[in-house]
Parts: sequence; C-alpha cells; structure tokens
Amino acid sequence: MSGASVLYDVPGQKAKARNRLYSVLGSLAVLGLIAFAFLRLNSRGQLEPEVWNIFNNAGVRTGIRDGVLTTLQVFAVAALLSLALGVLLAVARLSEHKPVSWLATGFIELFRAVPLLITIYAVWVTLLANRESLGLAGSQPQFWALVIGLTVYNGAVQAEVLRAGINSVPTGQREAAYALGMSKTQVMTTVLIPQAVRAMLPTIISQLVVTLKDTSLGYIITFEELLFTARQMSTNIIVNGNDTYVPVIIVTGSIYVGMCLALSSLANWIERRGRRTRTGIEVASAGEPVAAADAMEVADAVPGGPAAKQE
Repeated sequence: MSGASVLYDVPGQKAKARNRLYSVLGSLAVLGLIAFAFLRLNSRGQLEPEVWNIFNNAGVRTGIRDGVLTTLQVFAVAALLSLALGVLLAVARLSEHKPVSWLATGFIELFRAVPLLITIYAVWVTLLANRESLGLAGSQPQFWALVIGLTVYNGAVQAEVLRAGINSVPTGQREAAYALGMSKTQVMTTVLIPQAVRAMLPTIISQLVVTLKDTSLGYIITFEELLFTARQMSTNIIVNGNDTYVPVIIVTGSIYVGMCLALSSLANWIERRGRRTRTGIEVASAGEPVAAADAMEVADAVPGGPAAKQE
C-alpha cells in the first residue's frame, strides 16, 4: 500500500471523470455569470468610454487621493492604539490580581460582542454632544469616533491573540527566567511578549488588515474617507444620464485590495526578516584532536579531576 493511499481513498476512473465534469461545469457557470454581468453593464451604458473617462478629471483624482490619505491616517492611528491597548489588555487578563483580570476580561468580551458599527456610532453621538467642551471642530468628532471605535474593538481582538501567544510559550522558559531572579515585569516584557508577537505575527497582521478595511465604516458617520468620497462622486457625477457607481466601485475596490496586499506583503517581509535575525551567539570553532594519553593528562591537571580525587 502506498503512503498516499493511507490518508484517503484514491479515486477510480469513474470518480476522476466525475470530478472533471464538475470542474468543467463549475468553470462554465462562473464564466456565464461574468458574461451575464458584462452584458447587463453594457446594456446600461456602464462600460462606455465616456463613463470611465471621469478618472481623467483632476478633481476626481484629487478626491480619490485625499480619500486614500485620510483612510491611511485613520488606519495608522487606530492600528498603533489598538496594538498598545491589546498588549495592556492581554497583560491585565493574565494578571494574578483578580480584579484587574476581571476588568480586562469584561472589557474584552464586551467590545468583541458589540457590533463595531454600533460602537462607532455611539462614540460619534457622544463626541458631537460634547464637542464644545472637548474643543473639537470640523470633522474631528467623526475622525476620533472612527479611531476610538476601531481601537477598542481591534484592541480587544489583538489582546486575545497576544494572550494565546503568551500561553503558547513553553512554561520552562518562564520558570528559567524566574530562577535567574527576573521580576514578573521583566519576564513578561523580555521573555514572553517578544516570543508571543513572533509566534502570532501572521494573525496580528491579519487583524490589522481587518482594521484597514473597517475604516470604510466611517461613511456612516459622514467621515470623508475613501468610501464616503467614492460614494459622493458616484452620486454627483452623471454621464449620459446615468450614474457612475460601477466604475467608481471597481476603482475604489481595487485601491482597497492594493492597500491590503501591500500590508500583507510588508508583514511577510517582516516575518522573513525576523526568521533571519541573528541571535548573536556564534558557534565555537573546533580545536585540534587530542590523543587519549594527552586527554588524561589534561583531566588530571583540572582542579577536582581524577588525580585530585585520589589524593
């Protein structure tokens, strides 16, 4: 029996033919749906050159550029704050002080359960009601409502990711650190968290990609990020009596995909670089071989060696 047939049954001739038939039918169905979509869009005039020519307009390009920059600004602030909050919540939940652990657990479970859109909207209403006392002007209430909402939700998720990473570190390393006289803070910051971050880096980056995509929820609170800007343009720009939703959606979606792919590529580069990082411990070079008689003389010369025990 071959090793490949141990895990699953090797398909026979009929099964292979059936699988090929399903593959062909599935491919034809997908191609049919794509062709149907193109025909419908063409019949509605969404594929006309005049519709796509709107992106040659300087105002449209400027609006898309400003939307991308605003989206990246929100993402940068929310990502940094959510990572910092995630570390604090993970350490607090692992704390031996029960009140601290209970508070962290309650915070994490609450904001993981509440939909992110509700959190953003609630924070926005609160900031709008107190904008004068807080000194907020212009679009600052929308900006900080979106940042705070993304921070508390993604911080709670990142806390669970980091907690899982910390718990995955072998117990022997923690015990060895305590045996060396290190305090709890030193063990957490120098032994556990660095290894947890390295082990859970793919999951951390995946959640950052989610944070980047969730910035699009800012259009609900009229924050002028990329999706809100695209929606405004597609509504206000009319070509041949039709709106421009389709081209704007396609271009905006492509920009989101490009940003997420760039973030994933950066994460992969960081992960590969971390694997190649040198530890600073060099392997000692091998010495010259020693004969058996010479080895006995060296052993006798060492304090506590065989010669010293015989005395």
